[in-house]
Formats: sequence, structure tokens, C-alpha cells
Amino acid sequence: MVEYRCFDCNKKVSQDYLRKKVRCPYCGSKILFKPRNVTTTVKAR
Repeated sequence: MVEYRCFDCNKKVSQDYLRKKVRCPYCGSKILFKPRNVTTTVKAR
């Protein structure tokens, strides 16, 4: 299951809630993101 977080209040937003609206149910923000655990390194040529 994909985890989304609110950019403003940093609380978890369930994927079931996002099917209805694209807003944080806690603060009303429209900016949500998926936290990444793996850091990707890119080599310059």
C-alpha cells in the first residue's frame, strides 16, 4: 500500500480518502507527497 503524507502538517493520509478528494483531511492542504526511503545517486558523465 502506498503511503501519502501532507506537506503542511506531515500526517499520513490514507489512499482510500484520496479516491474521494485530493486534500488533507486534517488541515485541508492540496499538497501531498510520497516519502522515499531509498536515496538515488546519479553519476555525471
